[in-house]
Amino acid sequence: MKRRRAGAAASAILLAASLSMPAQAQADAATCRSVTIPVKLAGLLPQTVHGRLCEPPQGARTVQVLVPGATYNSVYWDPAITPETRSFRLAMNKAGHATLAIDRLGTGAGSKPPSALLTAFTGADVVHQVVQTIRRGELGSRFDKVILGGHSLGSAIAVLEAGTYHDVDGVLITGLAHRINPPGALTVLGSFIPVALDPVLSRLGLDPTYLTTQPGTRYAAFHAPGPAVPEMTAYDEATKDVVAPGELLDAAALATVLPYSLKITVPVLVVLGGGDGGLCGPLATDCTSSAGLLRSEAPYYSAAAKLRTYVLPGYGHSINYAPNAPDYHRAVTQWADTMGLSR
Repeated sequence: MKRRRAGAAASAILLAASLSMPAQAQADAATCRSVTIPVKLAGLLPQTVHGRLCEPPQGARTVQVLVPGATYNSVYWDPAITPETRSFRLAMNKAGHATLAIDRLGTGAGSKPPSALLTAFTGADVVHQVVQTIRRGELGSRFDKVILGGHSLGSAIAVLEAGTYHDVDGVLITGLAHRINPPGALTVLGSFIPVALDPVLSRLGLDPTYLTTQPGTRYAAFHAPGPAVPEMTAYDEATKDVVAPGELLDAAALATVLPYSLKITVPVLVVLGGGDGGLCGPLATDCTSSAGLLRSEAPYYSAAAKLRTYVLPGYGHSINYAPNAPDYHRAVTQWADTMGLSR
């Protein structure tokens, strides 16, 4: 039975990918290439960060460095299923921005260190090294502006990086706010299992203390109350990844205790799904409107951040998979234009 279910999911993924490829080929004129960036973890241990650098055909003056959240990798920013709707990477390239979507250490095609060495703080240092590599032009292209974007845990890493090193020109925060809705957060935390218990990821030989999500839980944890699309849910399950426990712990501390966001001195845009159960609620973050989100988050940012907010209605945590994601893409490009980050 398990094999039949796995086969059905794989078939759904292949079908979705095959249906989306012609549209992507026609609409996507960007040049993409894989890059490998040497870094040092905790200043000592040599590691490599894998990323995918995509540039529009006319070139770009701005690059967005994109950091995925827990149990996601760089695929989150560029899913193969209906990319004309769900690919943030494609939308930004069309808007004239280059993108570098990276795999956090432990995920994707990068190094797989012991999970005990990974925290949101060490992740921020690694991303700082990636930003400096870009600034030095070592990836073969030079850019005038760097926007650091994140999702969820990736947003926590982005906040720490920008607030500590002050080497980026703008910060895009998605799927992260300072006030947590405990019942919804427990739904997400309850989906985590040790990677050794996952029928697929257990075969990768990872440190068994990494975590992933239990099969069949991703819709409730990351997408509800958005529409349940079987092909999308199967794709998300098939491309899921891992997270280190330490990354979750200090990311939670950042969101609830440490005011690192106050240290950011460049423009910030915060974007949430209006139905993000882990963050939104009457006693948590106000996600009823973009103005409500601004009121909720404004106390945690300085005037220098020129905080702007956007709520994507009707979807949960992983807004890149929302059917109305193009509305959020437009909000990001309009913010970048308004703040002078596109030129």
